[in-house]
Amino acid sequence: MRKPPGLLGEFEQMVLLAALQCGDNAYGVTVEDELIARTGRKVATGAVYVTLDRLERKGLLKSRMTAPTAERGGRAKRCYSVTKAAVTALLHSRQALGRLWEGLELQGEP
Repeated sequence: MRKPPGLLGEFEQMVLLAALQCGDNAYGVTVEDELIARTGRKVATGAVYVTLDRLERKGLLKSRMTAPTAERGGRAKRCYSVTKAAVTALLHSRQALGRLWEGLELQGEP
């Protein structure tokens, strides 16, 4: 069964939220670091970059290239910013999950 438009997968949500946390400094490495720091979960570097590209194709991220820096061997970074459509999609996904949790009381340790 396909997801209705506007609902994001778990990892897509995590990447968008990490990019928001990074602000103007959101690029692959900082997004990955933010994911690890806030979730305690190891993520594959390739998965982060593939997801960033996919979210940009969906119009949920915009990217720009920075000026080349000496610390990166003269290479530029691709920095990302979250679009208004992404914020809307994140809120919609959060509300959908909230409705699913309503009235549930789970027993046991996480």
